[in-house]
Amino acid sequence: MDVESGRGAAGARKKSWRSELVLAYQSLGVVYGDMATSPLYVYKSAFAGGDIEHSEGNEEIYGVLSLVFWTLTLITLLKYVLLVLRADDDGEGGTFALYSLICRRVGAGLLPSSAGAGDDPMEQRGGAPPPVPASSVRAALQQRRELQWFLLLFALLGTSMVIGDGVLTPAVSVFSAVSGLKLSMVNEQHQYVLLPVTCVILVGLFALQHYGTHRVGFLFAPIVFLWLLCIGVIGVYNIIYWNPHVYKALSPYYMYRFLQKTQVGGWMSLGGILLCVTGSEAMYADLGHFSQSSIKIAFTTVVYPSLILAYMGQAAYISQHHSFEKNHHIGFYVSVPEKIRWPVLGIAILAAVVGSQAIITGTFSVIKQCCALNCFPRVKIVHTSSTVHGQIYIPEINWTLMVLCLAVTIGFRDTKHMANAQGLAVITVMIVTTCLMSLVIVLCWNKNVVFALAFLLFFGAIEAIYFSASLVKFHEGAWVPVILSFIFLTVMCVWHYGTAKKYEFDVENKVSISWLLNLGPSLGIVRVRGIGLIHTELVSGIPAIFSHFVTNLPAFHQVLVFLCVKSVSLPHVQPEERFLVGRIGLKQYRLYRVVVRYGYRDVQQDSLKFEKALVSSIAEFIRSGDSDQNGYLDGSDSPYEMLSVIRKGLPFQEDAEPDGSESSTHKETNLKLVSSRSKRVRFVLPENAQINSEVRSELQELTEARETGMSFIMGRSYMKAKSGSSLIKRIAINFIYEFLTRNSRGPAYAANVPQVSTLEVGMVCQV
Repeated sequence: MDVESGRGAAGARKKSWRSELVLAYQSLGVVYGDMATSPLYVYKSAFAGGDIEHSEGNEEIYGVLSLVFWTLTLITLLKYVLLVLRADDDGEGGTFALYSLICRRVGAGLLPSSAGAGDDPMEQRGGAPPPVPASSVRAALQQRRELQWFLLLFALLGTSMVIGDGVLTPAVSVFSAVSGLKLSMVNEQHQYVLLPVTCVILVGLFALQHYGTHRVGFLFAPIVFLWLLCIGVIGVYNIIYWNPHVYKALSPYYMYRFLQKTQVGGWMSLGGILLCVTGSEAMYADLGHFSQSSIKIAFTTVVYPSLILAYMGQAAYISQHHSFEKNHHIGFYVSVPEKIRWPVLGIAILAAVVGSQAIITGTFSVIKQCCALNCFPRVKIVHTSSTVHGQIYIPEINWTLMVLCLAVTIGFRDTKHMANAQGLAVITVMIVTTCLMSLVIVLCWNKNVVFALAFLLFFGAIEAIYFSASLVKFHEGAWVPVILSFIFLTVMCVWHYGTAKKYEFDVENKVSISWLLNLGPSLGIVRVRGIGLIHTELVSGIPAIFSHFVTNLPAFHQVLVFLCVKSVSLPHVQPEERFLVGRIGLKQYRLYRVVVRYGYRDVQQDSLKFEKALVSSIAEFIRSGDSDQNGYLDGSDSPYEMLSVIRKGLPFQEDAEPDGSESSTHKETNLKLVSSRSKRVRFVLPENAQINSEVRSELQELTEARETGMSFIMGRSYMKAKSGSSLIKRIAINFIYEFLTRNSRGPAYAANVPQVSTLEVGMVCQV
């Protein structure tokens, strides 16, 4: 038995390693496309600005190689691969994941949490973090509201720069790849070809986004792997053929000689050298699609060696050639042997497209996280794959990115200005990650503050130098990410502020439970057959929209459900922890409250599955006799509003009427998920289930209501700033927020609800 168990364990380990290697191979196409194409433009960007000149002594090219090597080693390998990747938020990475992790562990933050909605799902699974010792940093974040706002703005700044990178990376990558045509054309013909070809490729890239990456994903990893193999082999060839001693330039001494000779010019050239680490943040943001070990294996065994060899090979070639007409002719393609230049050009264009695809998909994911946490206007999110999590398409964002990307490409028409813009966006995100990571070390890992300060000072100092070099190029293209991030940051801040003010208005104007109880079982109105689903942001009390409605139209459905869809600051919520059901008032009132929780990376159910799961959860709550009360209050002190976690709903069947007398209109309605009298609902009770007459009567009434149909009552709040408000507040609420509200989507779960079953109730909110 011991031998067999030993063989089984060995087989499991072998299978685990095999799966990790497969993931590592797949990550090449999704994670490393952007980083892999950086050799196309790093040397060109460093020399194209005219800040440094390639001299006979080779101090400049050796210094640039040394800086590239140590920047790639310290920032990407040491900081991201070995340290930052460990700071995952339940398997997810990225700027927002770091912010969410800090807020949840500290118990402070401005984003929506699960508080008041059944507490943290992780705590219910027994996965709550251990008690942490008090610290001055933790106390300051918990008590100082202005620090919470600053932390949120800092996270949103990093997020807006990621979106800006989504505009700039496709332009830089594709334009740099296509620029290889220069060496194959004469008489300046390339100036009439480069821009149109680049624009056609970019339009095609964005036009194909709606198909989803899963349809062409099998091509991505082989393309990037072939590209890395290609640049690695060319690098080895150039090292052996042109300068076998180029490896000596990896010494930090050459950085010192470079900066000593070039001084201010060398410092300004750091903005181009910085681009060797572009894609590092994307590697961390895509952590949720893969595992830490697979990303580390791919980088250390394939990506890192190939990039170093490529940079060394280019330096070896350039060190033996000093007859370049202009500095901007120094680049990748001059070091490629002429016989294989055309095949390499084709592979480079494909690799640039793959790298651009990765950053575009990453931008979609960031926007989705912001929407889930009420930091971005609601947009249409299309899930392009039913099996691969995280592959989404957002039409509005896709076409916006395409227009901005084409505008940048046509406006600049050269790599120099686009690279300056991309460099500032990349380094800003890295600084945000460094600062948030130092807080994670203290607050989440419970390490001594000395370790956090060491991390902050060491990497912060390196990144501050690169940031200053990028910022000095403000008039040479670096203004683009500043303008883009300001626009996106304004949109996110105004949307978050307006949403928070609307929630405060709802809380202040909600109707008390006692008012409802005094109405009696009929609620003082006529109860008609069917289920009325009232959407509200509140997890306690009665929304003002309900009293506003029944005051003007005193009739409502026999079963009322107050539905609250809550985004929690977790990546995922398990299905068995998603629905919380409670009762409002006495049983004969037939009033229920349902809180549905989603993580910021969760895929919300379509309307059919959502409605069935909702009814099943209420039925199971009724069947259990309210005995599974876990003590989760929804924010009220009333004992009538205890919420229970419904881990598995009571299944039911919907059977068509045997007479087959449905009209075509009814058939269409059924497909879109609104029940009609052509459906008969039957709940499937567990074997030997003992239910009393009262529970049976309540289930029977729910059955009849389900057969009649479900109506969706949506609130429409018109926000207006109170008289006497400041000018900034009036502009933010009355103009910007209202404009965003009118042009944004409704709640995701209501997107497929037929309009015939939807009732919108409007109210003016003075905030």
